[in-house]
Amino acid sequence: MVRWLVRVAASLAAAACLGAQGREAFSGSFKNPSIAYETSPLNDAATRLDQQLANGSKRLQFDAARGYLPSMLQALSIPIESQVAVFSQTSLQAKLISAHHPRAVYFNDHVAVGWVPNADELEIAAQDPVQGVVFYRLEQKESQTPRLERSRECLRCHVAWETLAVPGFLVLSTGPDDAAGYATGGAVDGRDEIGTRWGKWYITGPQIPKAGLGTAITSAPWLANAFDARTYLSPHSDVVALMVLEHQARAINLITYLGWETRIGASDARLDSIVDSFVDYFTFADEAPLPGRYAGSSGFAATFQAAGRRDGRGRSLRELDLETRLMKYRCSYMIDSAAFDALPARARQKVAARMTTVLRDRDPAALEILRSSKPDLFK
Repeated sequence: MVRWLVRVAASLAAAACLGAQGREAFSGSFKNPSIAYETSPLNDAATRLDQQLANGSKRLQFDAARGYLPSMLQALSIPIESQVAVFSQTSLQAKLISAHHPRAVYFNDHVAVGWVPNADELEIAAQDPVQGVVFYRLEQKESQTPRLERSRECLRCHVAWETLAVPGFLVLSTGPDDAAGYATGGAVDGRDEIGTRWGKWYITGPQIPKAGLGTAITSAPWLANAFDARTYLSPHSDVVALMVLEHQARAINLITYLGWETRIGASDARLDSIVDSFVDYFTFADEAPLPGRYAGSSGFAATFQAAGRRDGRGRSLRELDLETRLMKYRCSYMIDSAAFDALPARARQKVAARMTTVLRDRDPAALEILRSSKPDLFK
């Protein structure tokens, strides 16, 4: 059953309150010295790029049609094939977004870029290995010295129950506006039935057995059927890319949540409960089955799978299934992320112990791959 909400929004000031009221949410303060979200040094991809822009070791090229978007994606190693298009008015640039003028989102495992044609700025969300997701903006105005600016305004929506009360990613499935003008819908991921997902998203691919609430385009010329796609970097909103983005959004939030709770000194009982939820999600315990084979249109699937770390038998946690479930092996590729590796040892050891027990019966092949990539942790 989808976790269906009337409105998805929360403020940074309410984060500690959220955590205090629910078990599945961060229970501490953003100002806790062990967290210090606003003041701690950062080491995310956007911060590193901004430092390179400041010292002149890297430059961004300005494109007359798309501003800094193409150069930004190249600098952050984000594939154009990851483009997905959404037309819900849920961004800071909501007034510019419509079904005929959607927002494009591009992503890799740890950073996402949002772009709307003719908008004044790019929106960037980057996962710091320790501090979780940090938000930035880049003015879409040609400059000799473009610089990224940290954005706090995004936290009004990106600290919520659905992010576990830590700064995180959200993939929303959005329905019609209600009488008060608020968007209806909620955050979704692979645990939700397809029928409730993808509201106000375009989804492209030659095989889409069920489109849920999305606008499916299953034959070329893809997005040109819906609007003038020539302004965009790609004429695709790949259904496989969207499914991967849904999965990793919550995975990123769970890593931050577990790390923060460990750093503020949560009890073993509380950590064990969080680890149980973490491992359930990372091993796809509650994944909703796919109603048929899905195939994307942009080549994202091939690009995504090619990036995987392989064991001695050539197997990778990034291998896709797309017949009955998202991934071939029942362990999330996000366990190979820098953010997971940056978790306190106490948290990583608890995850490894619980995951070993689960995968021994659920998917021994996934456990073998883990033992190959993380032999010190999975023994």
